[in-house]
Amino acid sequence: MAAQAQRLLVDIHTHVYLPRYASFLRARASAPRIFTRSTPQGKNEERLLILDGEPSEGRPVGPQYWDREEKLRFMDKHAIDISVVSSANPWLDFLPAATAHSLASELNVDLETYCSTSPKVTGEVLSRLYGFGLLPLVPEVTVPSLVETVQQIASLPHLKGIIMGTRGIGKGLDDDTLDPVWSAIEKAGLVVFLHPHYGVDAKAWGEKENGHVLPLALGFPFETTIATTRMILAGVFDRFPNLKVLLAHSGGALPQLSSRLASCIDHDPAVASRLEHDARYYLGRLYFDAVAYGAEELGFVSDVIGRAGKYAQRGSSAAASKDGGVGQRKSGSSRMLFGTDHPFFPPLSETAKWKSVVENLEAIDGVYGWGEAEKQAVRGGNALALFGLQST
Repeated sequence: MAAQAQRLLVDIHTHVYLPRYASFLRARASAPRIFTRSTPQGKNEERLLILDGEPSEGRPVGPQYWDREEKLRFMDKHAIDISVVSSANPWLDFLPAATAHSLASELNVDLETYCSTSPKVTGEVLSRLYGFGLLPLVPEVTVPSLVETVQQIASLPHLKGIIMGTRGIGKGLDDDTLDPVWSAIEKAGLVVFLHPHYGVDAKAWGEKENGHVLPLALGFPFETTIATTRMILAGVFDRFPNLKVLLAHSGGALPQLSSRLASCIDHDPAVASRLEHDARYYLGRLYFDAVAYGAEELGFVSDVIGRAGKYAQRGSSAAASKDGGVGQRKSGSSRMLFGTDHPFFPPLSETAKWKSVVENLEAIDGVYGWGEAEKQAVRGGNALALFGLQST
């Protein structure tokens, strides 16, 4: 890989509402997800409803959500060389199967055009935009149609993976019915970007008004934690050892709870003999975005990834590292990738840089035990390798 490519900044967690999709959300006869309302100043503005049960006024939405030039201006402002974009919530989850299948096919072609006609990285053959395609993972969809869509995505050169919610085809990602889909994804070498949408039971948040804080800060990561754990318990990663899964928000609470999970498995006759490896081993098979906003959090996730190989055998225990864990932490960094969650969480001032960029880059820079090589790999090198993006 060329020296310049080693310094590229690659954003793997960045969203887009493609124009066709935004128009579809506006046009729904009942419960439109994008709607227009009047401001107190008498102006019309569009609002977006993402979550079921969120405040009915939604959140402001504008060109930065679907205009490619706005995406590129954001990238330029923050010196981001390449973005791997993905459609944002609510995806196709609320649609009947036939509609979801046809719309997924159209949006995948749209996303390929969105990316393939983008500028090139200066001095490189690489485009500035690549993407995660969409699967119509809705109840009553047929498995052959899902496999067909996987093959479509694999045939589009700028689509490098699939963004996926946690409900699968209605029963979750541990549903054995999905095995042909996992097999097709694994065979195609696509990356699954597992992203939450539903959170947890809203009753858990109580009656006090706390805005979006609890659902986003806690509900989303817990959803990812539960969905991934169910995949581990179902043996998905044993049956498909080369399946590449990237977890949003640094894997939620899974790294912190992985040893407790392993202990619970070992003491439960329903699952104690089901898995080929200790539960902690599987975290070393996953990839994690670096959208955690803190150096200590990133360092901990890196530690958990780095120790995973010690747990290849059931019943094994990890001996203390002679170097204090620095080598383990460096090793774990190879599966972590920079992200911004653009266009969500914008600054209040148009001239300010986005905290989601600044704080996540500062977190990478501040991880104790990572050298410059590890930090630059997290900023971009790991993404280039994972997505097979070859430089000049």
